[in-house]
Amino acid sequence: MALQESLEKNGNFLFRYRSFLPLIVVIAGIIVFISDIKSLRVPGNEVYTLIEIVALLVSFIGVIIRIIAVGHTPANTSGRNTKQQLADEINTTGIYSTVRHPLYLGNFFMWAGSVILIANIWFFVVFVLVYWIYYERIMYAEEQFLRKKFGQPYIDWASKTPTFFPSCKNKVKSKYHFSIKKILKKEKNGIFAIFVLLFIFHNIRYSILSDKLSVENNWVLWCTVFSAVMYLILKLLKKYTKLLNESGR
Repeated sequence: MALQESLEKNGNFLFRYRSFLPLIVVIAGIIVFISDIKSLRVPGNEVYTLIEIVALLVSFIGVIIRIIAVGHTPANTSGRNTKQQLADEINTTGIYSTVRHPLYLGNFFMWAGSVILIANIWFFVVFVLVYWIYYERIMYAEEQFLRKKFGQPYIDWASKTPTFFPSCKNKVKSKYHFSIKKILKKEKNGIFAIFVLLFIFHNIRYSILSDKLSVENNWVLWCTVFSAVMYLILKLLKKYTKLLNESGR
């Protein structure tokens, strides 16, 4: 098989199972985190609280990027739950006029924030390399799909739009209005996951240092509880009502 076809095949496979990458990162991260704590290679309480705040800020940069992208797109173009490449049209305006893969850029920041919680610089470096190799193939397969489906219009847009690092040189206002309903439906999972991971790493550290399995009653706990309540409310609204439905979005 030629390299081009191999990359496309691998990219489609990785796209289909891309939800497993975060799980692998979390499991590996927990192992490294516990090892570092037991070896006393762990920051003090004040420093680790600062690390948690920085991690949240980095993760929410990713959330904001995803919100901007998803909120201005029509149905069947940008989403979390597709098992195969899907596009009824090319997104070329708004944030998509500054970068071709804003969702993957947003994902990087969201997961980079979670990796920061591990407080291990070498694990962070490995994460960046793995993310680069993994998503480079997914982006290649996605672009091959779009090139075959849309032809010259896609090529023209891609030729002037950066792949991963944004540029406002050719920025064009989005042709779709911002849909808060779509955001509430599509992005609740990611926000909830950020706080769940914060809760997990914070209380792993707290339990090991206190020498007993326990949950610290602090801001991390209550932020996680609040995000869980909001997630459940939105999940129920989506399942049992039409309040979050919006035609074409």
